[in-house]
Amino acid sequence: MEAFQFYFPFGWEHIIGLDALDHQLFLLALIALYSWRDWKTLLILVTAFTVGHSITLVLSVSDLIRVDSKWIEFLIPLTIVITAARTIIEKSAVSQRLTLNYALALFFGLIHGLGFANTIRMMLASDQQLGWGLLGFNLGLEAGQLAIVSLLLGLNFLITEKMKAPSLIYAKLVSFLALGVAVNICFNRFPLQF
Repeated sequence: MEAFQFYFPFGWEHIIGLDALDHQLFLLALIALYSWRDWKTLLILVTAFTVGHSITLVLSVSDLIRVDSKWIEFLIPLTIVITAARTIIEKSAVSQRLTLNYALALFFGLIHGLGFANTIRMMLASDQQLGWGLLGFNLGLEAGQLAIVSLLLGLNFLITEKMKAPSLIYAKLVSFLALGVAVNICFNRFPLQF
């Protein structure tokens, strides 16, 4: 149980921290079209992302998978580009296929999980309570994501409901912002030098 208490804050910080811009931008692009009324759908989407993240961490800590970190650091912002671009082309949250969204969130979670895999592999590999450590980290991650999603949904509500900004225009502007930042990060992290 000590391992759980030790690793929970690492999961939380992995999403909430100042160096977690990639995860925060991903969540921003993922939920841009949704409102408070869609909380069940968002809970499943965010949980699918966490499940993907968790699978990668288990495989990594077990030393069953290793991917060159240069490619992962490029692929993470690419997931944001794809998510933001999908939001930009959609007309509403209803028009998006939920099954595809869940599958993409799970798959993108696998990629994002690889971004932290090297660090957590070293920490957890020496830990005697591997299961509790992974559980603590992943629940901290989920709690952090739910906090970010709640904050972003609150902002969506304030801007679209209280300030009466058109929700579709707001979602697209937010997605263009996420897309622009992510494209820049992709460009700077492209692993092949010319």
